[in-house]
This record gives sequence, C-alpha cells and structure tokens, in this order.
Amino acid sequence: MTSPKTVLITGTSSGLGLATAIGAARAGWTTIATMRDTGKAEALLKAAAEHGAADHIRIKRLDVTDPESIAACLEEVISEHGRLDALINNAGAAHVGTIELIDVDEVRTAMEVNFFGVVATTRAALPHLRASQGRIITVTSVGGAVGQPFNEAYCAAKFAVEGFMQSLAPVAATLGVDVTVVEPGAVASEFIANLGLDLPAVLAAAGPYAPALQAYVARTRQSFGNAQTPTEAAAPIVDALTGDRAPFRIQTSQWARDFVATTLADLDGSAVQALTSTWVR
Repeated sequence: MTSPKTVLITGTSSGLGLATAIGAARAGWTTIATMRDTGKAEALLKAAAEHGAADHIRIKRLDVTDPESIAACLEEVISEHGRLDALINNAGAAHVGTIELIDVDEVRTAMEVNFFGVVATTRAALPHLRASQGRIITVTSVGGAVGQPFNEAYCAAKFAVEGFMQSLAPVAATLGVDVTVVEPGAVASEFIANLGLDLPAVLAAAGPYAPALQAYVARTRQSFGNAQTPTEAAAPIVDALTGDRAPFRIQTSQWARDFVATTLADLDGSAVQALTSTWVR
C-alpha cells in the first residue's frame, strides 16, 4: 500500500494558511500544518474536525525566520513520515507605511519574514523534494506583480519572492521539482487585522503624507469588503498541490488575473502608475 503524500505548509494558524491546510488534508495528504506559536492551533484543529480531516493534520512549530526551527521541523517530518512531497510557503506578515515615515529596520523585518523566510524554508526542503520529485508552491500576492502605495516593504519582499521562484523554477525542474507561485488578491482574513494599526495615530503622524494615506485606507477598506474568503482563495492552491502539473503562476480570482495583467502587459510602466495613482488622490 502506498503511503499518503506529505505536504508541509507554513503559517497555518489562521486565514489562507488554515484553509489551505484543511483543503490539503481533505484531499488525503498528510498535512504538516506549521505555525510559529502552536498555542494558536485551536482554530485549525476545530476546522479539521468539522471537515472530517483531523486524522490527516499534524501540528508542528516552525518559525520561518529561525533556521534552527526550520531544520528541526523538517528533521521531525522525515523521521516520522519518511518523505516530503510538497512545500507550501504561506507564512507572511503585512506591512503598511512609506519609507520616510518608517525605520529601515522595519523594511528589513518585512523582508526577513516575507522573503528570507521563504528562501530559508525552500532551501532546507529541497533535498527532500528532489528525492520525492515533489513541488514547491509559494503564496505571494498580486503585490508581487504590482507595486502598491504604502506597501513598499511588503511589495518589495513579494517582488523578490517572485523573482527568486521564477529563477529557481527551471533549475529545480531539471531535478524533477515543480515550482509555482500563487497570487491572491484581497482575502478576508486576520492578515490585515494583525497589522494592529492605530489608524488615527498613524494619520496624525503622517504629516504631508496624510491625505494620500487617508485615501489609500479608504480604498483598501472598500476592496476588502469584496474580498475572497480564505476557502475560495485556498482552492487554487490545493488544485496546484493535487493536480498532475501546475503552471508557474496562478491567480486566485478573475479580479486578481485582471489586476496582474496590468503589469504583465505594461512595457513602459505607465498603466500601473495610472492605476495606482488613483488610490492616493
């Protein structure tokens, strides 16, 4: 009897990561659902029980910014399951701010979580994925294709992830490892809530940037009012995991496809600038 395939997913305590873990487990995969704080696993375990998927979920601690944590988690996975067939890089952290108003260290922190965490986890998983002829699926964002106002650090990290994965893909393919990036648009989850912004205070401290920031916040609230649910956004990720072959780039909605197309066909950059400049006026 063939043993179930094993997938490791980062950042599964809430939102898109939680929904992806449930989807993978329901598809019959042994799902290593990781999170920085396993004390926050209750929502995932409850959802797994409700969907009859609890037997396929394994909770493990993994902090993508800590190489020792990554290594320890992978060592346990291989020891307990003997294989790793897929890695889904989902862990990330939102960041809002413009460079004159934030410290450079904030940019470094955003890059550490959203870019270097992906790099470190991917590097550690690759030997096992080579052995299984597996796949790497990385959740980026439409912000990895279209730079967005007041998201300089976040979009920089997501652009970096896209460039890293696009460059890695043909190399990994020579060894039988498929690479895919998934670009969600707005997803109704705790991701934005976890920013913990005191908006009145932020606006009061924004100086000459306050009018643009206020316009951006208003526009963003409106867009998240029409957001996909985490389950809707997770469906294409699970399809990429379970299908015979996934394309390199996937968007999770028609809105996301249309939005990303703005930049993919924008040879001189004017179309993106015309679009995003309306967000701050």
